[in-house]
Amino acid sequence: MPNAVSNAIGEDLRALPDLPRLGERVKKAFAVAGLTLATMAFFSTAWLGGAVHDIRAGLPPVTDPRTVPTSAIIVDRSDTLLRPYTIADGRWRLPVTLGEVDPTFIAMLKGYEDKNFATHHGVDWQALIRAAGQIAETGHVVSGGSTLTMQVARLVQGGSTRAAESKLRQIVHALTLEDRLDKEQILSLYLALAPYGGNLEGIRAASLAYFGKEPRRLTIAESALLVALPQAPEARRPDRDPKAAKAARDRVLDRLVTAGVIDADAASAAKTERVPTARKPFPMLAAHLGDLARKAHPNDAIVKLTLDARLQQTLEELASDRAATVGPKASVAIVVADHVTGNILASVGSAGFMDDSRNGFVDMTTAIRSPGSTLKPLIYGLAFEQGIAHPQSLIEDRPSAFGGYAPVNFDGFYRGTVTIHDALTESLNVPAVKVLDAVGPARLVARLKRAAASPKLPDLSAPGLAIGLGGVGISLKDLVSVYAAIARGGRPVALHDGTGAPAPAIESAPVLEPVAAWYVANILADVPPPVIGASGRIAYKTGTSYGYRDAWSIGFDGRTVIGVWVGRADGAPVPGLSGIGTAAPVLFEAFDRLGGDRAPLRPAPRGALIAANGDLPEPLKRFRGPEVMANKAPDTPEIAFPPDGVQVDLGIRDGDPMPLMIKIRNGKPPFTWFANGTPIARTPFQRSESWAPDGPGFVTLSVVDSAGRSDRVTVFVE
Repeated sequence: MPNAVSNAIGEDLRALPDLPRLGERVKKAFAVAGLTLATMAFFSTAWLGGAVHDIRAGLPPVTDPRTVPTSAIIVDRSDTLLRPYTIADGRWRLPVTLGEVDPTFIAMLKGYEDKNFATHHGVDWQALIRAAGQIAETGHVVSGGSTLTMQVARLVQGGSTRAAESKLRQIVHALTLEDRLDKEQILSLYLALAPYGGNLEGIRAASLAYFGKEPRRLTIAESALLVALPQAPEARRPDRDPKAAKAARDRVLDRLVTAGVIDADAASAAKTERVPTARKPFPMLAAHLGDLARKAHPNDAIVKLTLDARLQQTLEELASDRAATVGPKASVAIVVADHVTGNILASVGSAGFMDDSRNGFVDMTTAIRSPGSTLKPLIYGLAFEQGIAHPQSLIEDRPSAFGGYAPVNFDGFYRGTVTIHDALTESLNVPAVKVLDAVGPARLVARLKRAAASPKLPDLSAPGLAIGLGGVGISLKDLVSVYAAIARGGRPVALHDGTGAPAPAIESAPVLEPVAAWYVANILADVPPPVIGASGRIAYKTGTSYGYRDAWSIGFDGRTVIGVWVGRADGAPVPGLSGIGTAAPVLFEAFDRLGGDRAPLRPAPRGALIAANGDLPEPLKRFRGPEVMANKAPDTPEIAFPPDGVQVDLGIRDGDPMPLMIKIRNGKPPFTWFANGTPIARTPFQRSESWAPDGPGFVTLSVVDSAGRSDRVTVFVE
């Protein structure tokens, strides 16, 4: 019917008399044939005014597509779906926009359901009259007369599609929708609300459930099936009756060929595609983090995380595969972070979120466990920072006792005299405890906290030497934060994932100074790799907790830090479990799955002393532990850095010099500082001072405390 007639009918609707005054013959024909207000308006525009007025008053409010309740979804940094949740009544209705749907599907939907969608005002009167005439002539439905707008009205209202009163309500509602919304909004409502069988509503939920893909990538065959399903969603469900689904799909294809929407060859090819016979599971990536994000943002329809969906999926598969080789109750957790930005790129909480046999519901990235030997790099870093050790300093690996504590090496053997470099690469226990005894367990805990870690001490006790070998509780995520700081040259970074949890406070003070951090990273790059790895690609450390309960491996390159934990969530021992044998292969494979080239480790900073043991200054040739310094008065001031006799590169010859940092331990403040006998500063309480030399050459640095005791060193600056 011409638009002028449609508009005239719309204007006349308000004047129509009450529906109950219709003749019985007309009402019966309306009910049987599914005739609508448009058809009856041809008989008399004076009959229905009162009914229309009542219908308008009883219609639900016009629905804005943006306010339709949809499933809360968790997406990655590129808006890729990680995990959806059902709406309150258990239905899947995922948010979708018109631009996120394949244009071919839209063209096929309009061509099949409503070819005049762009031009009618909610009701296609000509189609309704044709459908009514076909019903009157044949006694059954030959072609539908409902427009997409009328179908949206039906979906919003609910109720029967054939009853006269329901059809009338749909027409009035459709006219109202067209008055209030534009065509794109109406189409968006259809895409969100159309039923697709079971608890599936909307094109996105159907596309994911039946084809495992987003609706922007549908084929012609898939589009045809999704056009057909809403007409009879239960009878044509492919997971229940694939033959009925295929027949309906093929009818859609045939009609679209006749309508000129697709060509015959495309339709023939589409008919050869198999119809799915089962629903696919919805994505459930980063399930632990997704639950946390939803709790943090209960009112948000979309929560965006910093994760990379591709990396998350491949690492979840890796965790599941490797856990199966460890044991029936073993689990694997992995955390990947960009240590430059602090973004967490992947967070695998277990080997399978739904695997109860492995307690998969427990997020092992945040569980508190014993770190084994993974804190040793930070222990040695503190010694490098204090100037009491160098990677090539010699240290004794022999049976030793520290009060009542007598550590032994993991393999039960001792190596005698070794360099600190080798003590760390071989993860020897006795040298690590000796160094920790010198730097102090409390300082180690303080530096862990600078890295935004939260170490848990047994029974809230004071830190002791046992924490160096795993006698403290810490999470995988916290360890990744510690190693991220080492990778960044000692500067801490707040790791964040987008869940909304408050970012940990990062102190301005570094976890390690740049030279000390570089020494540690350089040593860790020399740790022998597992069988599958290549040496020098990453700096990494392994650890095994007491009783074979936890295996760790944490490593980094110039951009990324990855932490791996393997064990049982219930804390039971796993025979044969070890950091190097169990966790390290997972770490190296995780780096392989990052894709792209490895970012190189940081270059040596200014001030780094690269020398063999024989070329070191005398105080650094052998580790000066507490027993070496016992001959001195306990409170005698001592310049800890720079060590006596070293050569310090300050960049003077390059024209961009940096100040020399001088540090002192022991002594009683205030301190007076001298360079070549000239006072350069007096600090009331600080135990460090910076000084900028005039040029390259030898300089004698001295410090005097308030009691007149002093120390001095001679160094060469350049």
